[in-house]
Amino acid sequence: MVIGAAVLLFIASFLDFYTVDCNGPCYGDNGTNAWESEIFPVLPSIFLAGVIAAALIVSARFQPQGRNLFGLALDQWGTALAVFAAWTSLWTIIGGPKQLDSGVGQILGLIATLALAAGALLTQRVPALKAPLMNAAGPVPSPYGAPAPQPGYGYPGPGAAQPGPAPFGAQPGQPTQPFGAQPGQSQPTPPPASGGSDFAPFWFAVPVARPLYAEDGSSSTIAELAPGTWYLAVEQRGQALVAQTQDGRRGVLQDTTGIQRG
Repeated sequence: MVIGAAVLLFIASFLDFYTVDCNGPCYGDNGTNAWESEIFPVLPSIFLAGVIAAALIVSARFQPQGRNLFGLALDQWGTALAVFAAWTSLWTIIGGPKQLDSGVGQILGLIATLALAAGALLTQRVPALKAPLMNAAGPVPSPYGAPAPQPGYGYPGPGAAQPGPAPFGAQPGQPTQPFGAQPGQSQPTPPPASGGSDFAPFWFAVPVARPLYAEDGSSSTIAELAPGTWYLAVEQRGQALVAQTQDGRRGVLQDTTGIQRG
């Protein structure tokens, strides 16, 4: 929606923004577009602002989480710029010169900027619009070069354990020992993980953007988990997970449906 609105806005910039209603015979072109000098402020305030806003919103989907510019994320800058372009376009029609008529470029520009602003605002509120722009052919690569999770390897129920791959040379179902241990030698007991003795921390990715709530049980969000990024689950609370972001923040992921384990 954002890309389509930007393309329409770019095309509209070459069409007549204002037209002159001649009472008598008119000679030559009686219209002017956004690229002509006499209405120059229209070009940066509506058309260029809208195209730049779309570029910021789209590019934010390909940037690592937490990337920002002067304290704001790229999509936040794009949203503000899109609303500004729509606001300016609306006032050029409402308060334009009385001796000039609205051209096709002005009308299409208003439609495009309104669609752009709506797409930018709805993306922040509708989870379905936060999905990745392109569907990957396979699962998301695992962090730190680990093997990619197998298709269908989903989130286990409380207390359930997922079997791991057998070491090189071991037969399926055969007990394994850590590297360097001698047969019959007792193995040290790993320290218990948070969330119960059956829980072990694991990496996971979310299918769509989901909020990460504060651990104190309040409704405030501390971060938003983005698709295509791996996060560490450090604790299990019923069906919810306590997740840690790459910058060290911890919170509760309440919706764990469809997550992909690493």
